[in-house]
Amino acid sequence: MTFLQAMLLAVLQGASELFPVSSLGHTVLVPALLHWHVNRSDPTFLAFIVALHLGTALALVAFYRREWVGIVRGLIASVVRGRIGNDGEERTAWLLVVGTIPVAILGVLFEGPVRALFGSTALVALFLMINGIIMFIGERLKRMERRAAQGPPRRLERLPWSAALGVGLAQSLALFPGISRSGSSIVAGLLWDLTHEDAARYSFLLATPAIGAASILEIPRLLDPHAHVVLLESFVGGLLSAVTAYASVAFLTRYFRTNDLRPFGWYCVLAGAVAFGLAVAKVIS
Repeated sequence: MTFLQAMLLAVLQGASELFPVSSLGHTVLVPALLHWHVNRSDPTFLAFIVALHLGTALALVAFYRREWVGIVRGLIASVVRGRIGNDGEERTAWLLVVGTIPVAILGVLFEGPVRALFGSTALVALFLMINGIIMFIGERLKRMERRAAQGPPRRLERLPWSAALGVGLAQSLALFPGISRSGSSIVAGLLWDLTHEDAARYSFLLATPAIGAASILEIPRLLDPHAHVVLLESFVGGLLSAVTAYASVAFLTRYFRTNDLRPFGWYCVLAGAVAFGLAVAKVIS
């Protein structure tokens, strides 16, 4: 990659990781569409991607820093006490723990086999279209649910444990390139009667330990003897990814107060259809 290509990928990662449009899908499709010759298995490229994910995780921690202080404090207090109290921060902390379990287990078991899908742009494009359809179905079911509901939507801290597990399972769909982590988990939250704002907040909070832990486990890649070749790109790209991710989450938290997932659904379906057509026609590979 050239330095400019690396920085464009950093911006792409920072935005698409949090927008419900799949960062994995875009880091496969965009280089293919632009005819960049990127070897995704190269140690230097993998080290660069680790730096981008670290930047995204740090941006999420910075944005929700006050909330994370309360969540960690509540988690420690409940452990010391030996039970979960009535405090909303304590319950939110354990909802995040429960929601993180599925992606931790499934990520370890299936990340390797799923990586084989990254080489097929047609398959990634197909998953991107499926991602859009998931959001359309989620919004449709949410509207039906609200019409039949008797009371106000459920608040995040009142989410059942089974729902937290379900949202965590939905987040795990992001192992497939083209399926969005935030999109699938927001849809799951909506189906458990959260508002769009709370579903997005839970999704972003839930993404923080998942992205952060995965990045920390991959840090040895930054120490690879070949990684020094992209040291500057990794440092600048990580900062750029962090800034872009921070701006993205700031925008999306405001957006979901009054808007829904359908515009992102249309984007995924149309972009995926175009990419799929180009891949089938062998214009991109």
